[in-house]
Amino acid sequence: MSTDLGTLRGLAHLARLEFDATREQQMLGDLNNILDFVAQLEGLDTTGVEPLVHLSQEVNVLRDDEARNTVSHAEGLRNAPRKDSDYFRVPKVLE
Repeated sequence: MSTDLGTLRGLAHLARLEFDATREQQMLGDLNNILDFVAQLEGLDTTGVEPLVHLSQEVNVLRDDEARNTVSHAEGLRNAPRKDSDYFRVPKVLE
């Protein structure tokens, strides 16, 4: 399968890309190499091959999600540059 310069220019327009003449020829060669590789893959016999859903058979092993306080409220506010009783004071964000 081979792509011509007009098709490359059309794809570049759709992708909002601009190439100079030397880069255009290089991109055309690269695109044709990619399409040739895909054509080789299309020629492979995949009968009897199960579709791949996951790359491995491993299942995520996650710990139970348990709520716990690792830092107390007072410890969290101890190093705050500015605080107001039980809250952090931060610069105003909205007008």
